[in-house]
Amino acid sequence: MNKDMNQTMKFTVEKDNVNEAKEIITSVYKALEEKGYKPINQMIGYILSGDPTYITSYNNARSIIRKLERDELLEELLKSYLRENM
Repeated sequence: MNKDMNQTMKFTVEKDNVNEAKEIITSVYKALEEKGYKPINQMIGYILSGDPTYITSYNNARSIIRKLERDELLEELLKSYLRENM
């Protein structure tokens, strides 16, 4: 497997997952907040490590966040940030 390191790989995410990602992020954030956690810190821990124990099981948040791949969640977060700040 010899790849040319000068070429850019293209990454795409299906459009159907965008709305679902937003809903998942919102519901998990609320569950973490209701349980007294710092939602941003917990979600970063999950996205970086893949360890679902960063997410509370309260309101089924741990199962909900695992419905999507971490890269899909990260994509939604980045898009949202850029929409707000550009």
